[in-house]
Amino acid sequence: MSDNKLTHLDAAGAAHMVDITEKTVTRREAIAVARVIMNGDVMAQLQQAAAKKGDVLATARVAGIMAAKRTSDLIPLCHPLALNKVTVDFELDSVKNEVRILTRCVVEGKTGVEMEALTAASVAALTIYDMCKAVDPAMTITDIALQEKLGGKRGHWQRDSEESR
Repeated sequence: MSDNKLTHLDAAGAAHMVDITEKTVTRREAIAVARVIMNGDVMAQLQQAAAKKGDVLATARVAGIMAAKRTSDLIPLCHPLALNKVTVDFELDSVKNEVRILTRCVVEGKTGVEMEALTAASVAALTIYDMCKAVDPAMTITDIALQEKLGGKRGHWQRDSEESR
């Protein structure tokens, strides 16, 4: 996937926005994940949708979608994208006491949507933390990673199982 150089640095080493003028518009998709590890109390409340501040996962879903739409406002060199689709889904594992967040972003454009998917996963995880920290301030947000990307010059890339955390 790499051209063995940092694309956001010019020849002198200064940060710059990548020039996508000559790139072709194609369908691009990115899938990212994050995990929030918590105590059993929080997990039980999430499963019962009984957290004091309301439906935590619904709020985290909306926060993730909003964050994907605002990625270029948060990451200085990201191009603003007109996203076609953003999904934020959750898998609750009561054995491990963790929530796995899976985000998917789709666009027809000249640049990829990896940063949007990663931002959505990150902000959804932070929202879960914010809404549950009164019960478990020791929650851990971990394993934020790109899982898969499709489209663009490099085509399809998927994280190997050895790369998974």
